[in-house]
Parts: sequence; structure tokens; C-alpha cells
Amino acid sequence: MVRVTPSPSVDPLEQALQRHFGWQTFRPGQRSVVEALLAGRDCLAVLPTGWGKSLCYQLPALVREGLVLVISPLVALMQDQVAQLQRRGIPAACLHRGLTAAERGPLLQRIRDRRLRLLYLAPERLRVEATRQLLDDLLSEGGLVGLAVDEAHCISAWGHDFRPDYRRLGELRRLCPGVPLVALSATAAPQVRADIIRLLQLRRPLVQVRSARRTNLCYTMRRRPADPLPDLVAAIGGSRGAVLIYARTRRSVEQWATRLNGAGVEAIAYHAGMDPESRQLALTHFQGQPRPVLVATVAFGMGVDRPDVGLVLHLDLPASAEGYLQESGRAGRDGLPADCVVLFDPADRVSLGWAMRSAGQTPGVTASVADQHRLELAQRQLRRMEAVAEGEGCREQALLLAVGELVPPCGRCDRCQQQAATVLRDWSEPAALLLAALSGERGRDLRSLAEELAGQAAAGDADGGRWGWLARRLVQEELIRESDDGAQRLYLRDTGRRYLHQPWPLRWAA
Repeated sequence: MVRVTPSPSVDPLEQALQRHFGWQTFRPGQRSVVEALLAGRDCLAVLPTGWGKSLCYQLPALVREGLVLVISPLVALMQDQVAQLQRRGIPAACLHRGLTAAERGPLLQRIRDRRLRLLYLAPERLRVEATRQLLDDLLSEGGLVGLAVDEAHCISAWGHDFRPDYRRLGELRRLCPGVPLVALSATAAPQVRADIIRLLQLRRPLVQVRSARRTNLCYTMRRRPADPLPDLVAAIGGSRGAVLIYARTRRSVEQWATRLNGAGVEAIAYHAGMDPESRQLALTHFQGQPRPVLVATVAFGMGVDRPDVGLVLHLDLPASAEGYLQESGRAGRDGLPADCVVLFDPADRVSLGWAMRSAGQTPGVTASVADQHRLELAQRQLRRMEAVAEGEGCREQALLLAVGELVPPCGRCDRCQQQAATVLRDWSEPAALLLAALSGERGRDLRSLAEELAGQAAAGDADGGRWGWLARRLVQEELIRESDDGAQRLYLRDTGRRYLHQPWPLRWAA
């Protein structure tokens, strides 16, 4: 008698994963989200950059053979993701105001004929009556099988990239009451996660949060020299694969691309102010060349699939720790070692603060309480990022603490490598002098305060620069408060008053 060994059962989800995406297995956290959506359950998925968040809603669309509606913040991001899906033979499209009538008509017909699996929309499209009617038609025909909100942290004022249009996405639950919804983000602190669940009206959601720690990334942060060009050329020369260089403004993006080319490094610029054809050429160059160098504003990189980025370098202080984790997370998606470098100057926080205020102001209009609240939060996040850049502790540990994750020192970053040789000094005495000088109610201007204290031997710095550094550290320690109007006026906090009565050691690198 011949014994027949039964063949192992075929896993339909892994089979679909291999057929459509070429992956052999799910990454941790993905499968549970896919299964929950297929079972009709809402989800919140916080998965690190490069972890394959989009697969969590793309695979259910293919398995269920229905349409998943995806809300995404940027047209360029939507177009890039749609192009990737189409290359895999997956029917996907994006609906945005840039489409002509000749383009929009056939697309709507494909949706009505149920020949589309993924449709990407910007959040403001939900205000358009035609979009609402489209949703009604899809629901009545049973063609809508899922909703996805990408970059979901944008809904929260506590998040690092708040978008007012995201606030209206709570309407999705009213418009599509029985359709499972997944919210996705690479980083979301506990307050942000609570906001996402509440504002999107998620119903008893599966909450899947994976560590944002990327053990192949090495963080380095140092003061930006007067001319950073030699540092850039050296960092690029020592890197592997693709290089992303981030500058804060469009003008500086173009200037640095020009300077790098002048130094013999082939670099190409990318920012939102370029015409669409130039942006597409830059994107094609970045994706197709073996070792491209791209200089861009920080919006570049969302959804761009380039696994071998070996260097992400910021030429300015990032606006928040949460945002920086996403931006630096574009490095090393192939799992190989990659470098993340920040060149910063203390003046960056002042200029960034002014830019934040200008962006939130309409001439002649008094800012609302909500706008003021968001500005205060943005300033707080900026100070936290400055504390990471100027602090003595592990960079990765400090960054992850900002998103509510406590991890041991990484052992890889510049601070961990230098720690054995770092000499700590007790700054209690000069800190007390500075705090005492602020004991009045009206506060003090930083410049005049530094000049007044410059002659104090305890600071060890006659030109006042060290007093300015100490003041920033005390702001970061929340012993003093700095005005948010750009005037750099300092005020003593209650914690600072307690310190004067009962000081404790303040030990930092000299």
C-alpha cells in the first residue's frame, strides 16, 4: 500500500501576496491588519517608514475584488503610488482637480464598470458634490470594500504635519457607515493615535503599532559650519546608493544643487515650485540612476520606492522629531546600513519659528485660538528637536521618546560612539546665575542678558556665546520659557523658581 503524504494547505493570503507583489511572507504587523479589514473591522496601523503600509489596504482590494478608496495628502504621492501599481498590472487611478474633462470621464466610467481596484483622492475632494454622489453609487451597488487614510497623523493638531482638510475626514464614517476603514502612519505618538481614532470615528479598531526603531540607521547631528560644502562632498563620497539632501526652502534647494554640480557632484533639484515636467524628470532620474544625488524640500520622499538610499542629509534643523523620523526613515529600506546626518545652527530654530508664524497668519486677520494652539504645539516640537540635536544622549533614544517609545541607547549614533570620551561638567552654578537674572516678571531679552552675564567667570566664555547656549539648554529643560514671537525674550518658569530654592545637578558636556 502506498502512503500518500498530504500536501500542506495553501495560504490564500500569502498566495495573493506572492502573485501581486512578489513577497514570500508578510512583514510583522501587516497580516493582522489585512485580516481585520477583510473581516470588516476598522484598523489603526502605525508601521515604520519603508515597512509596507500601503500593502495593508492594497491586498484586501485585490482579494475582495472590490474598490478601496485611499485618501492621500499629495497629488505627487498619489501619482507615484498609482504608477507603481499599474506597473504590477493592478488597476489603480487617482482623481484630482488637475485632470482634464477628457481624462475624468473615462476614469469615472471605469469606476462605474467596477474595473478599478484602488482609487486615490486628496482629502479636499470629499467636499465636491460629484465625489459624494460617486460614493453613494458605489455603496448602493456594493462596490466599495474599504477605506484607507494614508499619513493619518495629518488629522491631529498634535501631529507634525497637520492638514485642516484632514479634519473633515470624520465624514467618511457618515458617508460610508458600513465600510471598514484603516488609518495609517509611520509615526504617531499616543496623543496622535487617540486623535486619529476619535476624529475618524474608528469603531473598536485593531491598533497595530510597531517600533519605529531602525537598527540599520546611524544618526549624526553636528553644528553646520560656515560653508558646509566640504562636509556635503565628503558625506556623499563616503555613502552608498542614492543620496537625499534636504533643504528648507525652494531657493536653497536650487542653490545647493548648483553648488554641488560646481564641486563635481552631479546633483539634481526637486521642489513643488518646478513645472510638472521638470519634477517628473527629477523623479525619474532619482529612481533610475545607480547613485543619484537629489536636493529637495522635505515633502519629497513620501511613497517614493527607492530601497538603497544610503544617505539622508538635512541642511537645516528639522521641524520636529516625529517628522524627522519619517524623513530619515527614507534611508536604508533595503535593510543595509545607512547614514542620517543633520547639519544645524541654533539660528535655525528662530528662522523656522518665524516661518511657522508667517504660514499661519492672514494679513489683517487675528489668529484663532485653534491656530494659536497649533502654533504653540509646533514651537514645542521644534524645541524638542533642538534638544535632540544639542543633547548629550543617544540620538535614536531621544527621537523615539518623542513618539512615546522608550528604547535603550542604540550604540550606533555619534553620541553613543563619543560617550566614552565625553567629559560632563556641572552647570548648576552658572544656571543659577542665569535663572536669578530672570526672576523679575517682565522677562529679559536673550542678547542683553548674555551681554550682561558675559563677564561672569562661571560661564567661562567672555563673548556671551556660552550664555546663549546655556539659555537654550534651560529652555529645553523647561526651567525657563522663550516667547514665540521671535523676539527671544526669556521668562522664568515655576520649575526654574523651584530650582533656585532647591537646585539639583545639571551635568552636560562642556
